[in-house]
Amino acid sequence: MAVLVALAAALVGPASPAQAAVPASPAVTYTNPIAEKRADPHIFKHTDGYYYFTATVPEYDRIVLRRATTIQGLSTAQEVTIWTKHTSGVMGAHIWAPEIHFIDGKWYVYFAAGATNDVWAIRMYVLEGTGANPLTATWTEKGQIRTQWESFSLDATTFVVNGVRYLAWAQRDPSVNNNTDIYLARMANPWTITGTPVMLSRPTYSWETVGYKVNEGPAVIQRGGKVFMSYSASATDSNYCLGLLSASASADLLNAANWTKSPTPVFTSNASTGQYGPGHNSFTVSEDGKSDILVYHDRNYKDISGDPLNDPNRRTRVQKLYWKADGTPDFGIPVADGVTPQRFSSYNFADRFIRHWEYRARIEADVSPLADSQFRVVTGLAGSGTVSLESANFPGYYLRHKNFEVWLEKNDGTAQFASDASFHRRAGLADSAGVSYESYNYPGRYIRHYDYLLRVQALSTATDRADATFYAQ
Repeated sequence: MAVLVALAAALVGPASPAQAAVPASPAVTYTNPIAEKRADPHIFKHTDGYYYFTATVPEYDRIVLRRATTIQGLSTAQEVTIWTKHTSGVMGAHIWAPEIHFIDGKWYVYFAAGATNDVWAIRMYVLEGTGANPLTATWTEKGQIRTQWESFSLDATTFVVNGVRYLAWAQRDPSVNNNTDIYLARMANPWTITGTPVMLSRPTYSWETVGYKVNEGPAVIQRGGKVFMSYSASATDSNYCLGLLSASASADLLNAANWTKSPTPVFTSNASTGQYGPGHNSFTVSEDGKSDILVYHDRNYKDISGDPLNDPNRRTRVQKLYWKADGTPDFGIPVADGVTPQRFSSYNFADRFIRHWEYRARIEADVSPLADSQFRVVTGLAGSGTVSLESANFPGYYLRHKNFEVWLEKNDGTAQFASDASFHRRAGLADSAGVSYESYNYPGRYIRHYDYLLRVQALSTATDRADATFYAQ
């Protein structure tokens, strides 16, 4: 029987290549930074088609808002001050980490503030805004969010799971030698918690306790029946980083045992890309609603003179958040300034992405680390309307062909390298929704995979064209 099947297959000819579905989350790119001197950024996409952006200003004296119809547009959007610190008493100093939310037809801004007579008496407060546009809304103070203790507390964020609204925040337990832990409680209304708060995370790992023992800045994203809560850890210098908690959306979220804490940080400084102290993030979505976007601040230098809180140069940045096959978020690395990178999946092997492995280019599934499969599409080194593909985690290294094999190599500045690392971007040869890359110095030869390795070859069959077609993600 096997012989007959083989003979029939030979008579029919080779099977047509399988076609991958166009990705549900196509590539989106942005140019970083989005905003200079804006820390603890929060970007909220509203149903009115606008993105609303607020952040900590270096003067720590006011709350500002911008809006734009695109994330990139926030860079140049007019900034409006919606509230200014009190001249005396509470809410009179250290105005930190505002977040804007829309709840039951009204706007709410959560923020932290100290007092004029004690700038470190940091507590959480809420503003309520009435009006369609929060930049011109009428704002009223709803007062302090009261918790189980009258102690250092900040970074309130709110979210809904299965119809229940929660507040997550950071607070110091007066009985423990910590700076802050992460807490969670239900909400009775947008400015009041109810019930007994539960501690979800305490800084115990070495990476959470550099400089200070800190867990702060919780941010929530939900996907696939899971709730993921990122948070920031350690001092606000280059040691600042993100950790991650996760729970099932169907579990009792107020039972700390139902949360799992990653033993390692998920987002850290990266010397190769020149990004230091990434943290205090939030999440938003792309303009087409198909990609999750990580929003965070960092600095583009490592060494700080004096107290990091007095250094004004934390910048707001964004990049696409990817998801692993197991349904967990993959934060990757804080990418270099400039245009954000993309990933390229195979047209006929949907789970395989272009990546570099020991500098050889190939396609592979479940790429780890993520940045091995991220490339910045930049102006071609050879010019003439070409593009080059620059490695995300090895800036200055590009995909180039050598003996018609594709390698990742450092730009040596020669004309030969520039030619070998430049390509004409074409509509996908097997699907115009995809992309194909034709060699600049060998017209008619395209980047394609063969035995999962990337090569630059002439194409003649449908399989060849499928192997040379990729989807940007």
